[in-house]
Amino acid sequence: MLITLFLVCKLVSSQEIEQWRGPKRDGVFQETGLLKQWPAEGPKLLWINELLPKGYSSACVTPVGIFTTGIIDTMDAVIGMSLTGEIKWKTPYGRYWKASFSDSRCTPTFENNKLYVTSGNGDVACIDALTGSIIWKVNASEKFGGTYGEWGIAESILILGDKIFFTPGGPKTTLVALNKNTGETIWASETLNDEPGYGSPNLIEYGGRKLIVNITGLYLIAVDPDNGKIVWKVKYFDINSAASIKVWPDAPKINTFTPIMDNGYLYITQGYDHCGAMFKLADDASSASLVWTDSLLDVHHGGVIWMNGYIYGSNWTSNSDGQWCCIESKTGKKIYEQAWNCKGSIISADGLLYIYDEKKGYVGLLKPNPEKFDLISSFKVPKGSGPHWAHPVIKDGTLYIRHGNALMAYNIKIQ
Repeated sequence: MLITLFLVCKLVSSQEIEQWRGPKRDGVFQETGLLKQWPAEGPKLLWINELLPKGYSSACVTPVGIFTTGIIDTMDAVIGMSLTGEIKWKTPYGRYWKASFSDSRCTPTFENNKLYVTSGNGDVACIDALTGSIIWKVNASEKFGGTYGEWGIAESILILGDKIFFTPGGPKTTLVALNKNTGETIWASETLNDEPGYGSPNLIEYGGRKLIVNITGLYLIAVDPDNGKIVWKVKYFDINSAASIKVWPDAPKINTFTPIMDNGYLYITQGYDHCGAMFKLADDASSASLVWTDSLLDVHHGGVIWMNGYIYGSNWTSNSDGQWCCIESKTGKKIYEQAWNCKGSIISADGLLYIYDEKKGYVGLLKPNPEKFDLISSFKVPKGSGPHWAHPVIKDGTLYIRHGNALMAYNIKIQ
């Protein structure tokens, strides 16, 4: 009886979706009972694995193991690990991006013991999480006539029902839905004749409907997940001129941000002195109108946390530097801008903020204080190489930090 109950519980938990930046792709991890302060040397290090193929992707932590991606020869590969960090299998699945910053960037999406991934060159695959075997694979960017920006594809797959979503861009379509069990095409949206961005789509629900939102090279779009119709679009790239915001002269189209929503308000941002922008959805979600723009919090690729009426993150001052900022979500008003090591990624759990600077590898624990940058504790990660671009992950009281070839697990649960 106990064995049967255990197997049922494991099956149910394995059907939960684990994905890029948490349950709602907003960086908020639903954890409780976490330490409110760390020892001077940092929280207890549980284990380190320094044998990962190089990559920028985060960890996907599931009931059946830990999964991430890395480069093996000329292929992006999924690495399957035990919950104690031992590598169980490595599966090359798609062509890597050969140009600048070629390391893997897709974080696997997990559901029902299956993993869904993209490669830097636009291949999409479904992989058995228990064995590492490829269930199906589609050269999606080629199939749908997709195009590429300077840094290829960086998208992490979104799941809804029997569909997964991918953004090839290009002259034929913008967003496509594939059958998650077979890889067959369910629909392909109309084209905006635009290249894809480097962010990932998100699911929002408002006004009695569901929408898939994403940023392409030029647009913020909302797509009906049932039929692929583009419900509305905003030419985000033009908002800077309308707001008289002076963008860095050599600014590329490097939209890396996953749109997030709170109570009908949708927020996006972009680095290189582009503006951040808040939109209000119509009551039936059929359109989006601009509420405010902000020239302070131009996030490069570290995400933000939207908490209790404020938005926290780091801005871009150069490719190698940035400050930590807080703005008011109702108005976009600056609350503070504070130097701390370098810009980086941010997540939250149990009412606190976790920041990870991308240059030196310091991890900080921060109070979400709208009055000041309120650092509680910090430590430096000891292993790995290259930029600290992987976003932290928290699961079951453990903090996971990826740095190139290394993954480290820290116990942050109150004992």
